[in-house]
Amino acid sequence: MTRGRRIRRLATGGATWLWSTRHRHPGCRDEVFLRDQDSGAALRLVFGPSPGRITSGGFTGPTGTVTASDDGPLNLHEPGVVRRLLDEAVARGLVPAPGVTAEADGWPLYDAVVRAGPGARTTPARTPTGERTPTGP
Repeated sequence: MTRGRRIRRLATGGATWLWSTRHRHPGCRDEVFLRDQDSGAALRLVFGPSPGRITSGGFTGPTGTVTASDDGPLNLHEPGVVRRLLDEAVARGLVPAPGVTAEADGWPLYDAVVRAGPGARTTPARTPTGERTPTGP
């Protein structure tokens, strides 16, 4: 199994999320798939090609790296990056109800995460059941 399809765990206080990163065709897009282990709520964050946005494709950089022309890259294989994306998705109400799978454009989340910086705290996450989860140090 390739690194991009490995399922990993991300603990967010009261919830455990399973997540993986992959590159898909057609469309040359990178995706982060997150599923709440308890509720079954799932969110697919899609980073598709668009003007000024670069997906990995394995040609211009390592697979799982997305970049905007004015900002730096985000490595979608890094747990800290995925945690910040999840926190932002939760803050924006993108996480669906238990048992439901939703898909969202990842680029608006990228913008928020890159502007906040690597060590920045984001809004405390909430699980699909509404429990508050801590954001870490």
